[in-house]
Amino acid sequence: MLQQYNRILVAIDGSKEAELAFKKAVQVAVRNKASLLIANVIDTKAFQSISTFDGSMADKASLQAKNTLEEYVRYAKNHRVEDVSYVIEYGSPKVLISKQIPEEHNVHLIMLGATGLSAVERIFIGSVSEYVIRNAACDVLIVRTDLENQPTD
Repeated sequence: MLQQYNRILVAIDGSKEAELAFKKAVQVAVRNKASLLIANVIDTKAFQSISTFDGSMADKASLQAKNTLEEYVRYAKNHRVEDVSYVIEYGSPKVLISKQIPEEHNVHLIMLGATGLSAVERIFIGSVSEYVIRNAACDVLIVRTDLENQPTD
């Protein structure tokens, strides 16, 4: 019996790698007749470093995420994904993507774009994808190639 994923989570962060992971997640969802959950996690630590932080910054980030996610939902529906939704969360992307969102939404597969971090950058700031690989209870697929399965630049 072939493995079938019924609920796929793809995390997006505005990067080229995340957009590629999203487009591949759409293809996987169609092949598996799966529902697709698109997640954007707004890292609250990023706001803590800004001394002039006010609530309007979080509101702007949330509005931008909502607009982007609604575009992604339209794309997925136009590419034959019947069941697609999104979530916007605030907090640690590592924990939310690897544990909380998959548990709350009964996710079978997490898809992420490969990080562009160097080894030194991963030591200092960490890699979300690396953390998710190590801590997720479900399968994780890291996207490293384009839609024709060719290496990306």
